[in-house]
Amino acid sequence: MVSGTDRVSAGKAHAPQILEGERPTLKTIAYLTGLGVTTVSRALKDAPDIGADTKERVRLVARQLGYQPNRAGVRLRTGKTNVIALVLGMDAEIMSMTGRMVYGISDVLTGTSYHLVVTPHMNSADPMVPVRYIAETGSADGVILSRTEPDDARIRFLAERNIPFVTHGRTEMGFVHPYHDFDNEAFGYRAVQRLAERGRKRIAILRPPIQLTYSGHTMTGFHRALRDFGLEEARFDWISVETPASEQKDAVEALMRGPDAPDGLICCSGSSAIAAAAGIASAGKTIGLELDMAAKEAAGVLPWFQPAIIAMNEDFASAGRELARALLARIAGTDPETLQSIAMSPWADE
Repeated sequence: MVSGTDRVSAGKAHAPQILEGERPTLKTIAYLTGLGVTTVSRALKDAPDIGADTKERVRLVARQLGYQPNRAGVRLRTGKTNVIALVLGMDAEIMSMTGRMVYGISDVLTGTSYHLVVTPHMNSADPMVPVRYIAETGSADGVILSRTEPDDARIRFLAERNIPFVTHGRTEMGFVHPYHDFDNEAFGYRAVQRLAERGRKRIAILRPPIQLTYSGHTMTGFHRALRDFGLEEARFDWISVETPASEQKDAVEALMRGPDAPDGLICCSGSSAIAAAAGIASAGKTIGLELDMAAKEAAGVLPWFQPAIIAMNEDFASAGRELARALLARIAGTDPETLQSIAMSPWADE
């Protein structure tokens, strides 16, 4: 009688040699695990009738071999690509957040049949190009979009073609779609509140680009707080957090040298806070003395750079996880109304 161990050993003994540059196959994994090809395939697809120990053994061997499914074959058999496309802006400010979001998405996709493909585009280029490409080539089962606008042509395009998608940010388009967003209205309000608690009276904001939805949310919270706390706005609307950093620095320096310089400044990104801090220093002023700064960032390091900055962290890794979960659920047919979430973070000193 041949034991299970002997069968595995025999299978390994007769396993085909994998030549350099040759793709490992389901048959290769089957030889090395002593299982049938069908069992290996179902284990990799997380079939409920396959035991957890078997699934883990198959996945371990697959990882060690660097196994990747043949996407052309998968698509022919199922009509699916097992690909999630992240359409992501590649400008400098966005790049600082990309790695964290990709990490979060990949964390959720690990152990599923899906793989992430980042589809980059420059924010100055036609934003429809990447989504048209995905739709026309059928190169992804679902799409994650960032940098949403109140009336976003990309979202209408995907919705009309019944392509599953989720957005990092909301819209004002009159129909329900999946999204995950940060509560920027609450950030704008609470940033003013924190400055008011320090006795500041005249507040400027280095805002997001006006065309993006989250800019409107931020400014709504900002202006509501100014009214509630009886504070004055120091107008500073000729640059945004996506203006080149050197121009941000120069603009903040000019603002702080002016006769109506603010005693409070809000920055809507970490890189803008650093540029603004340099401008403040060039104007001969000190954060925590002549003015205070409240800022939102993605890296969680602003207090190391300048302890006097009142900082809030926007967790892009967590956002990536929420976006991935929502998109997988939408692909599976979940009602989009149940796939909407908004996050808020505490201030670093809370």
